[in-house]
Amino acid sequence: MSNLADSPLDSVAVAMNDVPEGYAYPQRVRFEIRQNNLADYRLTADFLNMIAPTANLEGVIIQHEYGIYGGDCGNHLLTLMREIRKPIITTLHTILKDPAPIQLKVLREVIRLSDRVVVMSKKAVGMLEEIYGTNRDKIVYIPHGIPDVPFVDSNFYKDLFGVEGKKVILSFGLLSRNKGVEYMIDAMPAILEKHPDTVYIILGATHPHVKRSEGEEYRLWLQKKVQDLKIEQQVIFQNRFVELSELCEFLGASDVYVTPYLGVDQITSGTLSFALGAGKATVSTPYWYAEEALAEGRGVLVPFKDSGALASAIINLFDSETERHAMRKRAYNFCRGMIWPCVARQYLDLLVQVKEERQAQPRANYSSKRILQSGVQELPEIDLRHLQTMTDSMGMLQHSKFSVPDRNHGYTTDDNARALIAVLLANEAQDEFETEPMIFIYLSFLDYAFNYETGRFRNFMSYQRDWLELVGSEDSHGRAIWALGMAVTLSKKQSITAFAVHLFNRALPVMEGFSSPRAWAFALVGIHAYLQYFSGDTEARRVRELLASRLYDLFKSRALPDWPWLEDSLNYDNGKLPHALLLSGRWLHNNDMIEMGLKSLDWLCRIQTAPEGHFSSVGTHGWYAKGGVKARFDQQPIEANAVLEAALEAYRITRDERWMKEAYKCLNWFLGKNDLQQSLFDPRTGGCRDGLHPDSVNQNQGAESTLAWLMSLLLMYQQIEDIELEKLPSKAIEKSKV
Repeated sequence: MSNLADSPLDSVAVAMNDVPEGYAYPQRVRFEIRQNNLADYRLTADFLNMIAPTANLEGVIIQHEYGIYGGDCGNHLLTLMREIRKPIITTLHTILKDPAPIQLKVLREVIRLSDRVVVMSKKAVGMLEEIYGTNRDKIVYIPHGIPDVPFVDSNFYKDLFGVEGKKVILSFGLLSRNKGVEYMIDAMPAILEKHPDTVYIILGATHPHVKRSEGEEYRLWLQKKVQDLKIEQQVIFQNRFVELSELCEFLGASDVYVTPYLGVDQITSGTLSFALGAGKATVSTPYWYAEEALAEGRGVLVPFKDSGALASAIINLFDSETERHAMRKRAYNFCRGMIWPCVARQYLDLLVQVKEERQAQPRANYSSKRILQSGVQELPEIDLRHLQTMTDSMGMLQHSKFSVPDRNHGYTTDDNARALIAVLLANEAQDEFETEPMIFIYLSFLDYAFNYETGRFRNFMSYQRDWLELVGSEDSHGRAIWALGMAVTLSKKQSITAFAVHLFNRALPVMEGFSSPRAWAFALVGIHAYLQYFSGDTEARRVRELLASRLYDLFKSRALPDWPWLEDSLNYDNGKLPHALLLSGRWLHNNDMIEMGLKSLDWLCRIQTAPEGHFSSVGTHGWYAKGGVKARFDQQPIEANAVLEAALEAYRITRDERWMKEAYKCLNWFLGKNDLQQSLFDPRTGGCRDGLHPDSVNQNQGAESTLAWLMSLLLMYQQIEDIELEKLPSKAIEKSKV
């Protein structure tokens, strides 16, 4: 492959979709990844590995930016990188001087999994060595690529945009608040006073992520500023994304290019590279890339957030045509090595080098599948289809006949609370466009279920939307508190968080009068979640301590050596009781609570393990009374989910692998490792069957079972990612080079 760079080559592209419907891609795009769907990253690696022999795939070039990929700081990408069996070259678009711990860990692992990392500025080389501990031999400098455009007079293009005879200032790129465009607008009156024939073109659509979160608020604010300054005729907004050919025409028509960005920590800029490559006189704030690119007279640097300095620099360029043209030539000549054919040649040469190194010194392939423990098979993809099937505009229906929603039994607060938790967890792992509408539906149901006069939730509602009771059970109230606490800590939108806080605080006071230990436990899990966000809420902390003490005292007074439990029988949702004890002990720094939680959970796992080693829960047909015989059927998914959650919390506290094995045991119960050796999860619908009878699986796929499955799967995915990240070396404890 030493002649790779001299051979006819083709390439395939993999695209990242940040919206469910994807985009209309050219034929070169051979595969698409849903940004927040972890399973897609594994499938992509499988696809690339499988097509490599037939498509002559020699290596993979990854463009890295934290926000491109799903997961915490884009850590879904690590799953793909671990599975790929070809050399990897990763181009780093963002390198932070003060990364958060998770950003540091993710990027260091990206670097470790790469054969080479490419940076587009010289400063980035030193930052990778000093901050990220990267071996210098692994870093390659290749400049940002640019189109090859001629060096022409700007007047050649101005008539295309109706600005002939004008002096044209241009900024382009996706519009967002960090671009600092307002400071350039504020500079315009001073410029117009000296050069009234000037126009400022702001080219680019609002960044799609900004548009989703705040709409066109920033652009409208800029337009209002322009109106207030009475310069509507001199500032032109081009609110659109333009193709390369038209972008080159806009650049050609400009006399001065401006990047008034607000922060220093930008290590590369495609827009600035394009402008310099087109031979534009450039004025910029001194972010890292601009300092390097505009050195030696290739542009002018001005302080951040200084409209006066911007105006002065641009006026000087307009006043001195000779200097402006000399600056243009310096920029244009400097960028000749950045045109795309030159950059492509450098990447091909680098690919030849890393391929030869791989051939001379093969390295073991690390598969993310190896982190799955206890012999569990590859986790199924997160599938919300049946959840959506069971949900209408009111909420989630309670029961189904087979996989068809059964309207005869209406809705419950219990199920809609659990559904809210499930979609909040899914919103962390999948596309928010798919989950967000359901978040609103379930929250709205809880709000409608809440009686603001009594401070209590109602539980059962008919399909005709009539409440069938005045006050719901204590357990349903506790589950609602659980869901609202999760909404506070997991919601990505402030408006949702605010609403959840509003309802949580109105529903919390009555908990003090409850007598159900399970209601206490559900509420405690929710209160802990709430306090992760609002740790200083003294009232929530007081109620947490009160309920935790009651739960612990009940265990302490009732538990016996051979029956370490707070009741005389095991019934439903048993795992939630030790789960609440463990959480409380952890955050209240009460080792006695933790010890009691571990002891009761250990006993609960042992008596719910079959002789063959799989999970076998207490059956609902008789339960398990102290001194009696444990009912083996009917086994229901809710218990497997409750024990799984408790086991994961036990693992987080103790780091004892035994608890991860218990969690996998519960998950595998859904997947067929149970008393009947039959799967309750239905991959054809995405639902979960309602339980195990002595001789068959209950074929109905109701709300409780499907939600128990989804919550178990989502929490296991979450824990796997946490384990992966914890295994990454920390800068504080590992000094060796990557």
